[in-house]
Amino acid sequence: MDAELRSLEEKTAHLLALCQHLRADNTQLRQELAACLARSKELSHKVAVARTRLEQLVSQIPEGKV
Repeated sequence: MDAELRSLEEKTAHLLALCQHLRADNTQLRQELAACLARSKELSHKVAVARTRLEQLVSQIPEGKV
């Protein structure tokens, strides 16, 4: 009976440690995802600005030169 209780206690402790580890990993992954999404938004904005600027430059080229 004592061996069964010790085994159950060890399994419970292992499960708790695993849960805490997974929770920490999940938190880290959420932070990394947020950073990646912010970077993606920033890069999308830069691409849109560059596209607009290129369109402006192309529109300034005389018709026969394109």
